[in-house]
Amino acid sequence: MRSASVQGVLWGRQPATWAGVMEPQMRPLYEITLDALEPVAGVRLLDAGCGAGLSVQIAAGRGARVSGLDASAPLLEIARTRTPGADLRVGDIEELPFEASAFDVVCAFNAIQYAVEPAAAVAELARVCRPGGRVAIGVWGEPARCETEALFARLRALVPPPPGAPAPLVLSDNGMVEALLEQAGLVVAGGGEVACPLQFADHDAAFAAHSAAGPVQKAIDVAGPDAVRAVLFEVLEADRKPDGTLRQDNVFRYVVGAVP
Repeated sequence: MRSASVQGVLWGRQPATWAGVMEPQMRPLYEITLDALEPVAGVRLLDAGCGAGLSVQIAAGRGARVSGLDASAPLLEIARTRTPGADLRVGDIEELPFEASAFDVVCAFNAIQYAVEPAAAVAELARVCRPGGRVAIGVWGEPARCETEALFARLRALVPPPPGAPAPLVLSDNGMVEALLEQAGLVVAGGGEVACPLQFADHDAAFAAHSAAGPVQKAIDVAGPDAVRAVLFEVLEADRKPDGTLRQDNVFRYVVGAVP
C-alpha cells in the first residue's frame, strides 16, 4: 500500500464522530455531484475514498449499484451498516482492487489530495472506469474561499509537514484537478461548486469534530491535544459570525472527466 497504511490509521480513530458530525456537513458536495451524474439508477458506481459511506448511501438511494473503497476499516464498518448490499473494501486509492473498466461512474470525494501520488490515484480512477464512463472528483475550493484553511495553515505552522506531504487543500487551486484528469487521458466534461459550511454548537463540539479528521489527528500526535485545541479556539473565534455562530464558510468544487 502507498497512502492507505498511514491515512487509514489517522482517519479511523474516531469513526463515529466523523460519521455523525463531520461527514454530514459534506452532503451538499455529494448531492450536487450526483445530480451532475444523473441518471445513476442501475449504474455501476464506485466511491473511492468513501469514508463512512454517506455518499455511497445517497447513490444507492438513487438506484446506483454501489461499491466503495477506503483506507480505514473502522469507517467502512459504519458504511456497511448504512448500505448493507454495497461492495465495500479496504484498500488504497493508488492501487484499486478492481478490474479495468469495472464501473460506469467513479467518484472520489475529499480523497485524492491525501494520496502520496495524486496523479497515480487519478490514473487508477480512470483505469477502473469503462470507456464512455465518467470520473468525478470533489475537493475543497480555492484556499482564499475556505475559512477552514486558516485552521490547516495554523496547524502546518504548529507542526511543519515534510515537503510534498498530503494536505487538505493542496489540489484546490483552479485547474489542478482538471490537469490530473487530462493527464490520465480523460476529457474534462463539466464541474461546479457548492457551499459546505462547518458549524458547531461550541468549542468542545468543534474540537471533537475536527479531531475526527486525519490531518488534525496527525497534528495531535506531534503537538498534543492542548496545543491543537488552542489553535482551533483562536481560528474559530476569528471566524465567529456576527450572530454569535461558530461557523467556517467553505466552498467545495467537483470536476467531471469523461473516459474516451
